[in-house]
Parts: sequence; structure tokens; C-alpha cells
Amino acid sequence: MKNATFRQLRVFSEVARHMSFARAAQAMHLTPPAVTMQIKELESHVGMPLFERHGRRVSLTTVGEYMLVYARKVLATLKDAEDAAARLQKLETGTLVIGMVSTAKYFLPHLLAAFRREHEGIDIRLAVGNREQLVKMLHANEVDIAIMGRPPRELATRAEPFAAHPHVCIAPVNHPLALAGHLPPAMLQGHDFIVREPGSGTRVALEQFLHDAHVELRVTMEMASNETIKQAVMAGMGLSFLSLHTIALELDNRLIAVLDIAGMPIVRAWNVVHTQSKLLSPAAEAFRYFMLERAEAYLAEHFPWPSPVPATGAGLST
Repeated sequence: MKNATFRQLRVFSEVARHMSFARAAQAMHLTPPAVTMQIKELESHVGMPLFERHGRRVSLTTVGEYMLVYARKVLATLKDAEDAAARLQKLETGTLVIGMVSTAKYFLPHLLAAFRREHEGIDIRLAVGNREQLVKMLHANEVDIAIMGRPPRELATRAEPFAAHPHVCIAPVNHPLALAGHLPPAMLQGHDFIVREPGSGTRVALEQFLHDAHVELRVTMEMASNETIKQAVMAGMGLSFLSLHTIALELDNRLIAVLDIAGMPIVRAWNVVHTQSKLLSPAAEAFRYFMLERAEAYLAEHFPWPSPVPATGAGLST
């Protein structure tokens, strides 16, 4: 193992994250043959295979599972060393790794573009997953900062809310509930729902709301993609529950209806999160400050809530 390189460990960690050579290559801006070569070289250093290949699918061998733990520790230590050097130099340079839940992709890239214009020396990498996956990334020190809704309770983190995050029930524009005006939650009983996958914060929020309202959730489909859920709702396949920040375009074009349900929108909070044990680099501190200062105004301007509008601050929680 003494001849293994950091590059090989990074490629190995990325393939293990995606369980796909092709997706790892895309994430790292490499060609699939280059990823394959790096893995083969690392396996030759280890002396045993790290992955089992099943056509296009791969899975970690027992050796690979052990090696992944140590590879992530090595990479996390290297990242800490780079951050320490940046702090000593007091320069906003280096790589900033930002984790985000998939719902944040509707606004975070625009904010990152503005951030990059003001901090040109910072190289930004994005890691996208659902809430459960993001918690694992924070725990493994694979991201510097995470943008997410409900912060983890299972980790010692610092979570700072920067904007309201409303969630609503949506339906096809011609659905009977969309034409019925103000409704109690009980009217959702018996309707088909297309929902996010287990581990998603959006799914948890819906289940908690319906549980409190004594309404049974009838799930007909589970999907990990907000875009696919929206298409299914527009096609008349059922109702759903999504962040308002994911449906701005559809609302503007009257392609989706927001149901007027008592107790909704459910307003949570967007948070900037990092582990308490992590000493942030100047780049990470600059990004944290940027989000706390600028993100709320951007979201208010580009994602106005449809009427009826809840009272200011209603339902905010972290």
C-alpha cells in the first residue's frame, strides 16, 4: 500500500459512493477507462480485488469495505491539512466541498455562481444526496458544509437557519381537490400519493403531518427524483408533497396546482450545517457567511409563495 496515491484513493472513494465506474468518472470529470485504470492500480497495491463486477453494476468486496474506511480517513486528514494551510496563509483558496440535498439544486447553483464571482480563487465541488446520505457524508468528513433542511440529531453539528423552506401538497390542475378550495387534512384520506424515497426529509415531513392529522398515507409510487414526481403528478398519476422551491416553473405556467390544505404550507428551515469538530477553512467560512447574508433575499425574490400565504414565521423549525 505504500505506493498507493491520493488520486487512487479519491477515485476509489468516488466509485464506492456511486457504486458505478461511469458515474464516478462523470463526477470526477474523468473518462471511464481512466477510472478503471486507477482502481486496477490500487488493487495491485492492495493485492486483492476491491470490487466485484456484475456487468455494469459493482459492489464492494469485504476487503474493499475495510479499505474504504481507511481511504476516507486518509482523504479527510489530507483535507484537514489543506484547510489548516489555508488558514495559516489566510487565503480564500483551495477546494470547498459542499453537500446539498437534491431539493437545493433549484436555487443553490445560482447562489454559488454569485459566490464564485466574489471568490474566484475557490474551487467548488458539490455532493448531492438525500438527507440520510448527507448525514453520512458529514459523519465521514467528506463535505465541509451541508445545505439541508432538518439538521441531524445523531451528529454534533452547528446548524444555522438561513431561509424558510415551505412544503405543500400538489395535484394536477384539473383534480377535484384542486378545485375545492380550503380543505381539512382528512380530505387527503384515500388518495394516491407519489412520494420521495425513505431517508428523504420531504418524505419524513409528509409522514409526520399526516400522522398528526390521523390520515393514512396511501403510497402508490416512490421516486428519488423531484422532476420525475412532478411529471407523474402532471400526468394525473396521483398527488404529491414537495418543497415549493422545486415547483416555481410549473406554478408560473399553471402546470401544477397547490392544494389549499389546513396546516399547509409546512414551513421548515433551510440550514447551513457543519460538524462541531470541524475547523472551517477561510473558504468554508466565506461561503457560510455568504449564505447567511444573501440566500434569504434571493429565495424571497425568486420563489414567492402562492396564496394563501401563512403568517410570517409560522411553523418555522430547525
